[in-house]
Amino acid sequence: MAEGDAGSDQRQNEEIEAMAAIYGEEWCVIDDCAKIFCIRISDDIDDPKWTLCLQVMLPSEYPGTAPPIYQLNAPWLKGQERADLSNSLEEIYIQNIGESILYLWVEKIRDVLIQKSQLTEPGPDVKKKTEEEDVECEDDLILACQPENPVKALDFDITENRTVTEIEELPPIDHGIPITDRRSTFQAHLAPVVCPKQVKMVLSKLYENKKIASATHNIYAYRIYCEDKQTFLQDCEDDGETAAGGRLLHLMEILNVRNVMVVVSRWYGGILLGPDRFKHINNCARNILVEKNYTSSPEESSKALGKNKKVRKDKKRSEH
Repeated sequence: MAEGDAGSDQRQNEEIEAMAAIYGEEWCVIDDCAKIFCIRISDDIDDPKWTLCLQVMLPSEYPGTAPPIYQLNAPWLKGQERADLSNSLEEIYIQNIGESILYLWVEKIRDVLIQKSQLTEPGPDVKKKTEEEDVECEDDLILACQPENPVKALDFDITENRTVTEIEELPPIDHGIPITDRRSTFQAHLAPVVCPKQVKMVLSKLYENKKIASATHNIYAYRIYCEDKQTFLQDCEDDGETAAGGRLLHLMEILNVRNVMVVVSRWYGGILLGPDRFKHINNCARNILVEKNYTSSPEESSKALGKNKKVRKDKKRSEH
């Protein structure tokens, strides 16, 4: 496998895991090998009036140089309404070339459904729709146009002299509800951070706890928004769980969180969990981010990801 293909495959796997953690049962795997997935989107999870199923297939070039191939399935979606929604999704792709966009697509569709429910009468009972229902998809399968020049990541130096005074006090640390599976336990810890020094302080404080210090892995990631340069200072650490830190950071990027770090402790119970371990890491991280209100609204996420793509990786990893 070429290096580029391997990189795309890893980014796709990270996004798939993040989407599964964010949407749970709404996210469905149609064909794992072919990278085909479906997500059921409603205007209201508890009392849906309008529902749409988004089916996507991820080509090997996604997200680098090609968009997902998608299909919009809903008996009420026709004509101009379908065209408008398709144009909106393609516009999101154009504005975020090279980025993972499935989260933005799903939340854009949800926003459209919410607006529709506010302006119209309740829609059809989509729950009664069967898989055998004939859905016209001749116009559904759309490959968004590919601009010639993908967006290139820009490198910015982050100087020690920040315009915002760095707060050097130890921030408060919250602890999430543990998840246990086959004798392995996962627990997330969260702290607000505005500078790399606070990241080190939080890690040092956590390691004072003998139980956390004895964990098999303490995976962490953080994102700090630099207001003066309008870019993110971010980094992650696997702590022996290969690729876990990158997957955690990817989840935080999709959720567009800022000025926060998440540490996930795993106590290994002697039974290999395979890919499920990444699911548990992302799930407990997402749970605490949602609980502490770090997730932005879909509209804010879309705007922020469209404008603030500049990222600087912090090379100053803390030792522990």
